Amino acid sequence: MGRKAEFSEKPRKGPGRKARKQKPPTFPKKSFAPLDNSDDKKLSHRQKQRLIKRDQKKKIQNAKDKKFKLFPDENKEAERNLQNHTLLKNSEKRKSIGFSDENKQWLKPKSTKNKTQGKKDDLELEVESNEEGSDSDDQDQESETDEQESGELSNGNEILKVGSLADISDDENEDANSNDDFDVSDEESDDTASNNDVDEDDDVDSDSLLPIERENKKLKRREAKEADLAAKEMQMSIDHQEIFSFPDNDSEENKEITLQEIQQRIKDITLVLSDFKKYRQENHSRTEYLDLLRHDLCIYYSYNDFLMGKLMDMFPLTELMEYLEASEVPRPLTIRTNSLKTRRRDLAAALINRGVNLDPLGKWTKVGLVVYSSQVPLGATPEYLAGHYMIQGASSLLPVMALAPQENERVLDMCSAPGGKGSHIASIMKNTGVLFANDANRERIKAVVANFHRLGVINAIISCEDGCKFRNVMTGFDRILLDAPCTGTGVVAKDPSVKSTKNEVDVQRCYNLQRKLLLTAIDCVDAKSKTGGYIVYSTCSVLPEENEWVIDYALKKRNVKLVPTGLDFGVEGFTKYRQYRFHPSLNLTRRYYPHTHNMDGFYVAKLKKFSNTIPMTKEQQEADEKELDEAITNAESVVNKNTDPMEKSVHEENELRRPLGKHAGKPNLSEVEIDLKKRKLVESKTKYIANEFEKPLKVQKKHKVDHKTVSLTP
Repeated sequence: MGRKAEFSEKPRKGPGRKARKQKPPTFPKKSFAPLDNSDDKKLSHRQKQRLIKRDQKKKIQNAKDKKFKLFPDENKEAERNLQNHTLLKNSEKRKSIGFSDENKQWLKPKSTKNKTQGKKDDLELEVESNEEGSDSDDQDQESETDEQESGELSNGNEILKVGSLADISDDENEDANSNDDFDVSDEESDDTASNNDVDEDDDVDSDSLLPIERENKKLKRREAKEADLAAKEMQMSIDHQEIFSFPDNDSEENKEITLQEIQQRIKDITLVLSDFKKYRQENHSRTEYLDLLRHDLCIYYSYNDFLMGKLMDMFPLTELMEYLEASEVPRPLTIRTNSLKTRRRDLAAALINRGVNLDPLGKWTKVGLVVYSSQVPLGATPEYLAGHYMIQGASSLLPVMALAPQENERVLDMCSAPGGKGSHIASIMKNTGVLFANDANRERIKAVVANFHRLGVINAIISCEDGCKFRNVMTGFDRILLDAPCTGTGVVAKDPSVKSTKNEVDVQRCYNLQRKLLLTAIDCVDAKSKTGGYIVYSTCSVLPEENEWVIDYALKKRNVKLVPTGLDFGVEGFTKYRQYRFHPSLNLTRRYYPHTHNMDGFYVAKLKKFSNTIPMTKEQQEADEKELDEAITNAESVVNKNTDPMEKSVHEENELRRPLGKHAGKPNLSEVEIDLKKRKLVESKTKYIANEFEKPLKVQKKHKVDHKTVSLTP
């Protein structure tokens, strides 16, 4: 029997002939360097012949150099003879050739001499390139080499003599320099010497560089030189800058000044005041410069003298200019999402679909949106009419955030018109508890009713009472927001008339009214409230008289203290203002400016009431109220004196035309009813007034017994 056949596949020992992989191709590296004369290069027959001839010429030249070193005198004579011989040859050739033209009498060949070493180098390069690249005959090449050895190059009818700078003697240089039309200064010679050194260094390195790299080096060098000159010129202009000269009164009266000149003068005065010791004029004081600056700022920005003086007292000069510039530009348009009806994300998506370009207002608020541009009027969109948002300034959100109302609380908005802050409070309370929205103006209270209806506020009671007498109407609130009426110096961008109309009397009347309102708000708050007992005071003014002075007055007259507002940003309130010193806790209040926070000028302070008693007697309180009332009436009388007689007559006519009786707003009461009303007022006042300040409880001290001295006998 034979062997069994194995039909299984044999194991492969390795890749087959066709399966072997071919190696990747190798490419020589690209190089921009000149090719070396190596043996690896394949030369043609013609190139090999040229290479042999070049080597022979080099050997001959080396032998000549050695001979010149050994016998210099003989070699010089031989060179002179050779030069004379070549000159004669060339002249004979020129004579034999002649001119075919008829104008040969006046037409003569022009010989151009090469005076610089650079031209010599260029010619040598051209000769070498012609030798390598040309396929001319051997006889022409031999003639070219002979001409190079003799130091002369013939180009047609012109003779070019190639020499070196060393061939020119010193006497010739002196004669050439003496014939120049101008002399070179020492500084220029130094510069040229330094440039020559740089050029020599560049020439050494230029052999290894490409032409484009050489040009780049030259360009960089030129740029550095220009920058150097520009810096020197700038320094010279600063050194020779004209110092501001104080204008004379006579020349000012006769001369008409443009706004551009006033602007330039403002810049000059600020420069002088920045370094007064250096730029001042000796015969003028600092107050004169400040007076002139205030005068120019009043003209340029259209402020009255009183308000500009107040701003100059508040801000440093650099910050003052920023504040004035920012007050001229309107603030960005912002809207507040009504969280009772929608969310900010949904509202933003709906408005973007209507062509409104908007963004979230900032990390500090969850309901604000800033609008950059809109294709539709924001006060007439379906979302606005449905009450999904309220057009409201960014600074108006801050007092409500500081108040932080809680659900199921009794909150009072003492000056609520037109209802933006009140509706914000209601949305945070989620329509729970009770919100009392009060305003003294009957016309403005209509806007509060309309906005509350549109925004879906159902937990509000709207009243029209005098805020200064609200303690007689109702007390016992958990939290109160007092957005007090003010001069509006922080919202100049909205109302530019503030710049020229507000004066000292207006400020005095406002801060007296604000003091009365704040004391009333403190009296209306219940200090024993479990969740509250807070009062937030805010104004849209930047003057310290309407902000820090009012809070400092309230701290002295009532049992309240300042607490942090809960706002992460803002400038701290003043504790020092010129010669005045306020309570040190006023640094817990916050100020907001147009130039730093890009919102209207605003002031926010948060007070905590810790006792319902009043730290003064009834007589003292009545005296304070009389003082405040008299200050307000005096301010109004001054305003009435300043008004025109025509306006007075119109006001009197309006007073006479007012209807009497029920239509007058106040019913006619009998004497008995008036007496009863007075008694009720007196009782209500005495109800919340304590004769003495709440003193802390005194505990009797225990006498320490010295055990060492005590006798043990019974």
